[in-house]
Amino acid sequence: MKAIKFFEMSTKELQDKLTELKSNLFNLRFKHATNQLTNNMAMVECKRDIARVKTILRQRELNISFEPETKAKKAKKSTK
Repeated sequence: MKAIKFFEMSTKELQDKLTELKSNLFNLRFKHATNQLTNNMAMVECKRDIARVKTILRQRELNISFEPETKAKKAKKSTK
């Protein structure tokens, strides 16, 4: 997944995505250990996505990167 898509997600969505990616990585490692994994790059891509999500979460924790505005917030600002 591209990094831009992760930047567009809210913090809660990123935390959910991180949980999903970790579960996916566990399954990929299990398949790799049992020689059932056909695409070895899937593990590499999954690890990179986990790193991207963790980086964005940490940036938001340090207030380096901000959460995107929700549609309700955008509509409220445009009416003023």
